[in-house]
Amino acid sequence: MTTTAASLGSGARPRRSALYLPGSNARAIEKARTLPCDVVILDLEDSVAPEAKLAARALAAEAVGAGGFGSRELVIRVNGLDTPWGADDLAAAAGARPDAVLVPKVGSPQDLAAYRKALGPRTALWAMIETCQAVFALDALGRASAVEGVGGWVIGTNDLVKEMRCRPGPDRFPLLPALAMSVMAARGHGIAVLDGVYNDIPDLEGLARECAQGADLGFDGKSLIHPTHLEAANRAFSPEPAAVVWARTVVEAFDSPENTGKGVLKVDGRMVERLHLAQAQRLIAVAEAIAAHEV
Repeated sequence: MTTTAASLGSGARPRRSALYLPGSNARAIEKARTLPCDVVILDLEDSVAPEAKLAARALAAEAVGAGGFGSRELVIRVNGLDTPWGADDLAAAAGARPDAVLVPKVGSPQDLAAYRKALGPRTALWAMIETCQAVFALDALGRASAVEGVGGWVIGTNDLVKEMRCRPGPDRFPLLPALAMSVMAARGHGIAVLDGVYNDIPDLEGLARECAQGADLGFDGKSLIHPTHLEAANRAFSPEPAAVVWARTVVEAFDSPENTGKGVLKVDGRMVERLHLAQAQRLIAVAEAIAAHEV
């Protein structure tokens, strides 16, 4: 009955920390090969000036081809199809074959279909959820994501704040409904989901609080803009050791021959059901995947 990371597949792959790097910055890309991030996102969009777009595209494709990123998941974020660079970005990304291509400002199932058609069938697709339109179409986007092979969502909180004209503050109060619904929609359709970035680079205490909030909301990890943010994200989105010990205790209890077929058990004085068993199995799988990733 014991569930391993391998048996859970890509759903247990660590995505605690997803670091954006400008595709135009060769030095930063080289450094990323040594950083303790789970995901490297080579960005061709927001962090790259218009005059540097073509060079960034070439450099990102070259970096993917050169490899050397180890167990890190390698993603290229392209410009939108509604920009002068989007179509060529997708063609270059399809040729480079990263682990996934992240597309911006998806608002409808038709957007996902257009990106899949332009990218081709072989490369995994991720989508940015960063507009009010997207938030009101989350369930439809989840269904379309399953059809179009979208494996991950990244919440673009900066763009969402801009469009809402809200003032999020330290607790991100105006964003909480959108964040929670994004997680629920992603879980309902089997999609990994990453929280948005934290903008105040030197404020590591504020970052830690926001990472903890994201973990409490159920995100798989957090997108980041600076290497100094990796430690806080990796810590917040890793299972706590005591929780892993409890999970193993639950699995062992259900694995005992005398408990075969039972739906409810008392374990160390606590009532546990098979839904808790499934949670325990997943927690163990995630912990094992993180340990394997960090070897």
